Amino acid sequence: MKNMKKNINLMLVITVVISTSFVSNLSAQTVENNQDERQELIIETYLKNGAWNHHFLSKEWDQWINLALQQDSTIAYLWQQKALPYWKQKKYQLAIECYENAVKYDRKEWLSRLGFLKCIFAKDYEGALIDLTNYSAEFGLKYEQDHPLDFYKGLCFLQLNQFQKACDIFKEIVENQEKKHGADWVHYLERYYYAIANYELNNYELANSELDKVLKEYNNFSDAQYYKALCLNYLGEKDDAKIIMEIGKLNFEKGYTINEDSNKYEDYPYQITWQWASSLNMIN
Repeated sequence: MKNMKKNINLMLVITVVISTSFVSNLSAQTVENNQDERQELIIETYLKNGAWNHHFLSKEWDQWINLALQQDSTIAYLWQQKALPYWKQKKYQLAIECYENAVKYDRKEWLSRLGFLKCIFAKDYEGALIDLTNYSAEFGLKYEQDHPLDFYKGLCFLQLNQFQKACDIFKEIVENQEKKHGADWVHYLERYYYAIANYELNNYELANSELDKVLKEYNNFSDAQYYKALCLNYLGEKDDAKIIMEIGKLNFEKGYTINEDSNKYEDYPYQITWQWASSLNMIN
């Protein structure tokens, strides 16, 4: 009889615990759903029906987003949208501060993007490497602007004059693409930077060979022609170097250069712009 009472009491305790846990989980789920709905309403009200009715460079864009952030400053997307004009206006410190808030509230969504923006826009190569490396360690493979995150790590190493590290990264990217899909699959810009890394390491024959492959895909690419001319010069083929350099300058004047989306706002590493004025003086 005593054992039966003990068993009944134990079953009652277990039932209460399970019920309490179920109610608690249900309550938490309800709160989460309500929070999601509230945040969606804020985005609907202040972005879709507010900021997005104005150009992102207008004062109204920022005013609407500030009103939204007053309602809920934990919405990562609001911080990302607030940062958008700052990147275009080259107000990088403000842009990064906003993006760090976006990362704080949605790390997986925005951390790699922050690394990309630090690399291409803010030119904060050490900071970009930290963000890109952390993202890869925490979340794995991701692409930004059609390139793997390692592509931007390679650019950072190039800009920090760590040429062997850059070369190793771009070589792996190029070889992996060739192995999986064939040589024609490799993005011209990934091969271009592999050639640049070899140029910086004085591997002129290999750099020239890779630039020929780049020019096969993008035959008017003035930046590749500039570096091909320099390689030929170092290889002693000075007459051909001058011819290629002159052709490259003409193609630059026609607008044939790096054509990434972000290139409208920022020059990319090793993009040749003002250097064309003295390009022929490089051949000696």
